[in-house]
Amino acid sequence: MSEFKESDNALKATFTFKDFKEAFAFMTEVAFHAESQNHHPNWSNVYNTVEISLTTHDAGNVVTEKDFLLAETILNVFKKFS
Repeated sequence: MSEFKESDNALKATFTFKDFKEAFAFMTEVAFHAESQNHHPNWSNVYNTVEISLTTHDAGNVVTEKDFLLAETILNVFKKFS
């Protein structure tokens, strides 16, 4: 199970999936949650790997409660794929 770690004023995690389709499905579900929380991740995807970095831009690019809430949501989504 992946987890978020705080580093350089951001919560960061890397998630690995069985293939690109699974990684993209994960990102799609996370996108809907991020939109509903009005808090959007910085992320990248290469084949089966998704890297996510969370920071609150309107608070000066530091970690806030919004980041911890979205991180928890992301981890719950990831549980469906592991």
